[in-house]
Amino acid sequence: MKFFILLGDGMADLPISELKKKTPLGYAHKPNMDKLATKSFCGMVKTIPDGMEPGSGPANMAVMGYDPGEFYTGRSPLEAVSLGLDVKSDDMVYRCNLVSLTLAHGAPYESAKMLDYSSGEITTEESRQLIQSIEERLGKEGMHFFPGRSYRHCLVWKNGPAELSLTPPHDISGKPIATHLPKGDRADDILEMMKISEEVLRDHPVNVARREKGLHTADSIWLWGQGTKPALPLFEEQYGLRGAMISAVDLLFGLGRCSGLEPVEVPGATGNLHTNFSGKATAAISMFESGYDYVYLHVEAPDECGHQGDTKGKVAAIESIDQLILAPVLGYLERNQQLNGEDYHVMVLPDHPTPISIRTHADTPVPFMLYKSEERIHEKAIPMYSEEAAATTGVFIESGPKLFKLFIDKE
Repeated sequence: MKFFILLGDGMADLPISELKKKTPLGYAHKPNMDKLATKSFCGMVKTIPDGMEPGSGPANMAVMGYDPGEFYTGRSPLEAVSLGLDVKSDDMVYRCNLVSLTLAHGAPYESAKMLDYSSGEITTEESRQLIQSIEERLGKEGMHFFPGRSYRHCLVWKNGPAELSLTPPHDISGKPIATHLPKGDRADDILEMMKISEEVLRDHPVNVARREKGLHTADSIWLWGQGTKPALPLFEEQYGLRGAMISAVDLLFGLGRCSGLEPVEVPGATGNLHTNFSGKATAAISMFESGYDYVYLHVEAPDECGHQGDTKGKVAAIESIDQLILAPVLGYLERNQQLNGEDYHVMVLPDHPTPISIRTHADTPVPFMLYKSEERIHEKAIPMYSEEAAATTGVFIESGPKLFKLFIDKE
């Protein structure tokens, strides 16, 4: 038996006027998803537990079968694990974004607006140089900055403060930062680091070059998402299956490493719309051919488009997922079944909605479809895959782990 989860990050949405009052899922041309929906078990699932942030960390953890209420300790430590950092039990880890701010010359830091939470999707090579400069200025014993990918980096702070209110920068795109600055234990220390970083980065050669090209500059670090290292039960020990994680973001690689899934990096996988969709499909097929039983394939592009308010981009991302990932992987699984008699399960879903209208995450239920080759056609099938169609089945799964057990046949 082979098991394949295709997770379109932030793929769910609300109806949009320019899409004829359809959601991106409802509007996109996605024949492979729609065909699969006609013979799948479909409905809505609640991936975010009550009272928990609607983030990709707890949502993906839930879809992977782990209860976020029991195991989720924050997004940043998962990213640190992905980077291979030796995180200790007394370390507090923070996500350290490089962000673009609109800040008039000589104006106080607090007067800025959040122009771009990703610094124009700055390259990993450029950001590495910037984080090195931040580490040289702000790093000290017990506190160090580590480069990640693109705009996503980490601060590891021994016995760092946890009782803090830190706002994800993608939640305040285009908004003044004044009311979203750090609050709580040692908030002044964190704000001071952010202010100093603006001084360090202002005339950095990387930013000078980006400014000359008309690109967004990385104007400041932005700290958020604090947490400690989680302890997840190993997937193979729980289910007796060899699994792999395919993604382009550290958060998912961290979840994979903590649960014992083999991390698979795909050349050209960027975490945005201009990613190597086909390469991810090829990687999934390769892992199955290598003897792996389970592949979790995560695509960040719909979420990034949602945060950027890019309606056309989100539709394009969904269509690429359908045509360049789902189609070839399904084709492989079907051929393998015909040749070797091996059944397979495929589940397609988002982790959470990232509505274009609000440009951030929501905690509402998301549509799923679960196909089991041995069942052929399910009574809860729908004519096409969308939020509206999935809701018509009346199926509501209370949690990601419960849905995962149905997927893995462990209910």
